[in-house]
Amino acid sequence: MTTSTDNFKVYRNFAELEGEFQILIKKAEEALKTSYSPYSGFTVGAALELTDGSFILGANQENASYPAGLCAERVALFQKGAVAPNQKIKALAVVAKRREEKNYRSAGPCGMCRQVMLEFEQAQAQDMKVLFKGDGETWILSHSSSALLPFSFGKDNL
Repeated sequence: MTTSTDNFKVYRNFAELEGEFQILIKKAEEALKTSYSPYSGFTVGAALELTDGSFILGANQENASYPAGLCAERVALFQKGAVAPNQKIKALAVVAKRREEKNYRSAGPCGMCRQVMLEFEQAQAQDMKVLFKGDGETWILSHSSSALLPFSFGKDNL
């Protein structure tokens, strides 16, 4: 049985997810193959589903100068901005694991990614669902990226 609040829905396992979210997670899994993570060995894949039904994938890209790397979510979001600027994002899924592991780890988007997600959500004036692995077998669905970043900073604060 899933647990739900106004902002989040927690699924007990992958099988409980609606088909569209299972597909989105599978797309994020595909993105893992392009992770460049020679230093940490921690692979992250992200997938965006756009309102036209297409998908954009991204994977983390590390650099020996650690701050120069990018998270999978931002790789996907910035690619969307470059190749599909007029499309809206329906949902984003992220999966993460160590290269040698089979199972995914609990890994929600980092603070920088949440800030970028919020900017995209505000620009499109439409909520973007965010799906990521929780503890154990659970999956967490946020009904919007703004729910992941309370007390946010945005263009209205400038």
